[in-house]
Amino acid sequence: MQKLLTDNIEKIRALCINHNVRSLFAFGSVVTDRFNDKSDIDLLVSFNPMEYGDYADTYFKLAENFEKLFKRQVDLVTEKSLRNPYFIEFVNKTKTLLYEC
Repeated sequence: MQKLLTDNIEKIRALCINHNVRSLFAFGSVVTDRFNDKSDIDLLVSFNPMEYGDYADTYFKLAENFEKLFKRQVDLVTEKSLRNPYFIEFVNKTKTLLYEC
């Protein structure tokens, strides 16, 4: 796992707690040696149950806070949105757990 993640693991966990996250995984280049200064960070999130009206605000605030923390683009993918079997296979091959409540 990249130093960018390990150095910020406590801040990542705090953001997860504050944004009702059930689990958070990193996947893609950030968990490989292909990660570089221009790479984005791919994160897979699953939320605890919440009111439907709170879901979008929570998602976008979490994505914004991760981008502020890492100072780079973050692609925040929800587990519920995964449909493409090839993408699911790719995610499952590389995903690394960052947080789970």
